[in-house]
Amino acid sequence: MTAEPMNTESSAGDYSPPSSAIDVTTKKDGGVLKEIIKEGTSDDTPTPGCNVEVHYTGKLTDGTVFDSSRDKNVPFNFQLGKGKVIQAWELGVATMKKGEIAVLHCKHEYAYGIAGSPPKIPPKATLIFEVELLDWEMENLSGKKDAGILRKPVTPGTGIGSPKELAEVEINLIGEYNGRVFDERDVTFCLGEGAEKDIPPGIEKALESFVKGEKSILELKPKYGFGDKGQEKFGIPPGASLVYTVTLKKFEQSKDVWMMTSHEKLDEAKNLKERGTQYFKNEKFETAVKLYKKALEFIDSDAGFEDELLSDRSAVLLALHLNIAMSHLKLKNFTNAKNSCDTALEMDPNSLKALFRRGQALLQLSEPALAKKDFEKVVELEPTNKAAVAQINICIQKQKEIHTKEKKMYANMFEKFAQKDREKEDLERLKGEEAMKGSFGEWGADERQREPTHFERENPDILMLDTAGDFKNM
Repeated sequence: MTAEPMNTESSAGDYSPPSSAIDVTTKKDGGVLKEIIKEGTSDDTPTPGCNVEVHYTGKLTDGTVFDSSRDKNVPFNFQLGKGKVIQAWELGVATMKKGEIAVLHCKHEYAYGIAGSPPKIPPKATLIFEVELLDWEMENLSGKKDAGILRKPVTPGTGIGSPKELAEVEINLIGEYNGRVFDERDVTFCLGEGAEKDIPPGIEKALESFVKGEKSILELKPKYGFGDKGQEKFGIPPGASLVYTVTLKKFEQSKDVWMMTSHEKLDEAKNLKERGTQYFKNEKFETAVKLYKKALEFIDSDAGFEDELLSDRSAVLLALHLNIAMSHLKLKNFTNAKNSCDTALEMDPNSLKALFRRGQALLQLSEPALAKKDFEKVVELEPTNKAAVAQINICIQKQKEIHTKEKKMYANMFEKFAQKDREKEDLERLKGEEAMKGSFGEWGADERQREPTHFERENPDILMLDTAGDFKNM
């Protein structure tokens, strides 16, 4: 239904909300009064960040309907607490339970203000909304449609900034599985390195949306918890969904790249490289890769690097790609290892480590011929490299094994083709025999035992076959 243009002076008039309506504003100034028409069926109410689904009908104080989702027969969805709707809705819907129907009486300060929203809503208009809360879902922080990280705020924080990757955070957490508390502690770590402190990846991802002092309940699906491996230390089985209550006590933000000098960028890259190497030595290869890749972000561009600093940057950059390749080899991510070596060899075509590691990756990818070339290049550059010589012998042996397997495979393939040809020939022969039987009658053993006819006695050679299978005397 579409509202007709209104007289701007009739927006409020002598309208008064019913005495049963309650004030839901924080200031208790009567700006948003809520009248419950039908009680809801749930105990909980939506919190900021939740996605809510409602039906509504909006009226002016004289009863004119200016908007209605029911008329469109399409529910309205929005994210609560994100400024997507008028303030009266933010306050009123946050107090509603699933299935509840309520009327919100909204003064212009909490609706469309002094100006209104012409032509449907006049200036300083008091509005009346009948709202039904159909459903609501907790805020999903996974960044995907899997609803893998759901947040329910308990205590709002302060400030507008959130920690970024590598920021040092101090949190309090309480982890629960099937109602059992399995982890409760204060812990400090850098975002991106939480796995080393038994912090699930879902918590690290969620913290990037927290503000200082915030306390929220997080529901984590298995992928964002301890995954298919579980966590024996806490008695968490594989594929478990978890619930954490997390409070962000404080955080130390790392400096943005664009704010750093070239010296600072290089120092940060070196620092991250060393931290990654410590994780590598402790066989924490996934975390090592994460830190090496983060280090690349600081020096990936050569802008601002000059003279000796440019040379130093190139050396660190090459070392990072080599370390990433080695980490991927340990993780058995052979394609990624090869790609990192390719990048390193673009920087230095004679890098022995890059050639050797790419050869190892290619060997695991069943490319012994290509791997052999890389190891031969290593020996060409460094004739005393016994490890490369040994790898060449492995490549030769691998090539022989592949050749033998292929030869056997093709032999079997040809035998199958030959067998099919023989079967086809046999089938054609049988079809020919059947055709002859149909034309000249049965001439099997039983037929030869019967008494010959007068015609057959007079013409004894008529049914004799020659070696070509043709009838004689016909």
